[in-house]
Amino acid sequence: MPAGNTYEAIATQTLGSAAATVTFSSIPQTYTDLVLVLSAKVSTADNSYVRLNSDTGTNYSWTALWGDGTSRGSARSSNTANGIVMEYFAYPSSSEINNVIMQFNNYSNTTTFKTVLSRANHASLGVDAIVGLWRNTAAITSLTLRFTSGSTWSIGSTFSLYGIKAA
Repeated sequence: MPAGNTYEAIATQTLGSAAATVTFSSIPQTYTDLVLVLSAKVSTADNSYVRLNSDTGTNYSWTALWGDGTSRGSARSSNTANGIVMEYFAYPSSSEINNVIMQFNNYSNTTTFKTVLSRANHASLGVDAIVGLWRNTAAITSLTLRFTSGSTWSIGSTFSLYGIKAA
């Protein structure tokens, strides 16, 4: 068993004004994995994505599984430049808080592509699980959370980035 806490807080951002993007940059390379936790509201219904190291190339793919208590489904996208989808359901345009947890596995390794696991829940929409791939061997040094149709993250939205210590 590892001694002490396994998760170490790297940075937290709580928005005092609406923002089209949220970026974590200069991420230290001293952990085994990264975990991003967000509790957010948005201005209008939109899909959210994460871009790694500001990469705008068609280097991202993802597969999503979702359910809402009545129905279920799956979706996927390959060779997209949007980034890795953070949640499959478009954020609702209400005051509903959406919760997402993303894990960036082996993020500092410079010999493998990066895998990302995402879990999200929405009180009125359902739950989803997503696996994403960034086809790049670079270490992840920045994360940019963004939308595809011009929405903004609302005031009070909170984004926390944690590093997972080696055991």
